Amino acid sequence: MSALLIYGPMQRVLIIGNSGGGKSTLARRLGDKLGLPVIHLDRLFWKPGWIEGDDDAFRITVAVALTAPAWVCDGDFGSSLDLRAPLADTIIWIDQPPWLCVVRAIWRIVKFRGGGRPDMTEGCNENLDLKFYGYILGWNRTRRPRLEAALATHTAKPDTPVE
Repeated sequence: MSALLIYGPMQRVLIIGNSGGGKSTLARRLGDKLGLPVIHLDRLFWKPGWIEGDDDAFRITVAVALTAPAWVCDGDFGSSLDLRAPLADTIIWIDQPPWLCVVRAIWRIVKFRGGGRPDMTEGCNENLDLKFYGYILGWNRTRRPRLEAALATHTAKPDTPVE
């Protein structure tokens, strides 16, 4: 059994990192522990059958969800980080090796076979997707530098803890 130590207000918690890294699992557990609603960005973006949502509509939906007084929000959507980061009082960056994220993403196929993940839009069932695994493996080269730059630009205050 592991313990969760909480420091600071943690009323608006942003969880970021590579796909398959454990963001949604941590968001659910932290939401339960803190009694906060959880905003899963995957659920807001994806339409059934893995159809991508419209970026403008997604940003509006995210902005509305973030008007809640407290939340835990997980996701790696750089297109909405400018909306989320300034509001967060805590940012948790899950930094797992890409190979482990791929293993976990493949494990999700087994774990949720015949159905969808609890953090995903209904009708988006897990499946083998080599392009997605390539994205995960290349995340440190492609997404990480953009995420670091965006965090430096969009965090509300220099003392927002990024752990």
